[in-house]
Amino acid sequence: MKQIRPRFRAADLPGYVLLGFWTFVVLVPLWVMVVNSFKPSLDIFRDPFGLPPTVSVEGYQSLVTGSSFLTYFLNSLMITTVSIVGVLLLASTAAYGLVSWNSRASRYLLLVFLAGMMIPIRIASINLLSLVKDLGLMDSLWGLFPIYAAMGLPMGVFVLTEFIRSVPKEILNAARIDGAGSVRIYIQVIVPLIRPALATVAIFNLVNLWNDLWFPLILIRSDDQRTLMLGVTRLFGQYQTDWNKVLAVLTSASVPIILLYLFLSKQFIKGLTAGAVKE
Repeated sequence: MKQIRPRFRAADLPGYVLLGFWTFVVLVPLWVMVVNSFKPSLDIFRDPFGLPPTVSVEGYQSLVTGSSFLTYFLNSLMITTVSIVGVLLLASTAAYGLVSWNSRASRYLLLVFLAGMMIPIRIASINLLSLVKDLGLMDSLWGLFPIYAAMGLPMGVFVLTEFIRSVPKEILNAARIDGAGSVRIYIQVIVPLIRPALATVAIFNLVNLWNDLWFPLILIRSDDQRTLMLGVTRLFGQYQTDWNKVLAVLTSASVPIILLYLFLSKQFIKGLTAGAVKE
């Protein structure tokens, strides 16, 4: 069978130019970060965009020996993973409940979740600080969990509600006729069908939670409880900054996000393009 190649149309040229420009804007900072992480500090200022004349791995060696980088990395990995799993569980069950609840009240409740996407959670920092203190979670990674769950729930509920609504009613009715209850339908029917949406929610929340500095800066004081982004701030001195080490930390911190995106890329693209093409 002859393969049909897509034709290039002049009308698509502005889109390709814009996409190429955006790719350039995204890749240049990554290039600068990765390349300079292998340069001595003086070479970074001499030629920040060029290849390293001599490869230096001192920044990466200092992360393994004589630093708390591994502790910060594991702290960020733990709280981010727990928060994302919690967001996916809470958002998917809430979305399933909203779709199954045939009432006008469910629409108003969905609007409450949507309002959470419009109001920045940082404006409630003082109240959240008091709440975490009352719960006895100050200076603890677990104090970040309820805040991160609240950060991810609005977008998660919004995306997953629309996906669950697109599930054919015939499938759900057939499961009920077979004697399946709501919990079994959720686990065996809903969750497998909304995997692209779950991947989309996970990646969006991963970027926000992994790079968050605001709430760890407010809630965390102990060195052994610091997250990775909070630990990076220790590398910035008042008069001098070891940029080789800073860029090595930032390069290492970007690896989990890249790996997760590559692992979930197919599901992520399906989640973004769902409904764009009529089958």
